Amino acid sequence: MKMEYREITRADDAALAGIIRENLKAHALDLPGTVYFDDNLDHLSDFYRGDHAKRFYYIAFQGDEVLGGIGLAELDFINDCAELQKLYLKDSAKGSGIGYVLIRMIEDKARELGYKQMYLETHTNLPAAIHIYEKSGYELIEKPAEVVHSTMNRFFLKKL
Repeated sequence: MKMEYREITRADDAALAGIIRENLKAHALDLPGTVYFDDNLDHLSDFYRGDHAKRFYYIAFQGDEVLGGIGLAELDFINDCAELQKLYLKDSAKGSGIGYVLIRMIEDKARELGYKQMYLETHTNLPAAIHIYEKSGYELIEKPAEVVHSTMNRFFLKKL
């Protein structure tokens, strides 16, 4: 079956929240100071859709099954910068190249929305994530003072 991609809908919220929580728990990151406890995690479509012209979220799916996704939102502490957010995949989809496709798609969307850079936060407990970000051209930077997810300990930036 062919992999497909589309914008997030309300029908994706529960599956996506489950994928994110499973990933974080599997890497001992089901902790305060991570997205695991974000108020909007169970309603990501509300955050990324509607009147939010500077936000977007792609879903990767096959048939009726949500396999993961990736988002972006405006970052207010770096000029012309979007934050790459919530790249998470089901275990069955990992290693298939979907992550790289999603990164390229969200970077293209960021350019379309007028962003010049992409920022992201991750953690050393997620070595596969760090690998994909570095291979995609993201460069390690010092921790910005404005970081909200206090448990995150790796910060990256890429010029688009």
